[in-house]
Amino acid sequence: MADLSIDPSRLHGREGYFLLTSLVVPRPIAWVSTLAADGTRNLAPHSYFNAVSSDPLIVHFTQTGEKDSLRNVRATGEFVVNIVSADLLEPMNLTAADFPPEEDEFAWAGLEAAPSAVVAPPRVAAARGALECRLLDIVSMGNGNMVFGEVVHLHVAASVWRDGRVDPTLLRPVGRLAGSAYAIVTDITKIPRPTYDGLRDARHGAP
Repeated sequence: MADLSIDPSRLHGREGYFLLTSLVVPRPIAWVSTLAADGTRNLAPHSYFNAVSSDPLIVHFTQTGEKDSLRNVRATGEFVVNIVSADLLEPMNLTAADFPPEEDEFAWAGLEAAPSAVVAPPRVAAARGALECRLLDIVSMGNGNMVFGEVVHLHVAASVWRDGRVDPTLLRPVGRLAGSAYAIVTDITKIPRPTYDGLRDARHGAP
């Protein structure tokens, strides 16, 4: 069977979305908590999410359309990215439902909210990691709105902290695959990064 050769301009409807999200995997999930201008809590997952900079700490998530997370961040300039571990997969999935703006997803999912240290939106108390963020910029590109935030405070559960860093085998983060499929990080391989000098010496023989 021959490989597929696909011209994106010839895709129809959501074909491009399904193709892209089945190849760009697994995607980390930003479980974003925000507050509306009237104080209503909102919690929603976003799988177009990643780190942008480590100095300063900057992350971003992308939302399609003008939904609650984006509206609330525009209004308040603050949000929290809660990290989704395996034990939180079910409540996270529940908060992906199309709730109207006046509904509190924390309450619907039976999740305890914990106060943040710097920003107003609360965090998910059970999350093993949380990034408190202040809005830097919102960039519209295609049908997505990329929300960039500077991390102004971090929370890490003691249960996942080992030898001065987060142990991914204890964090057990969830990644989004295509459709309704998810991956849980359990199988980890460590490969030291090579150096040019080391590769050169190995090829030609060290003097």
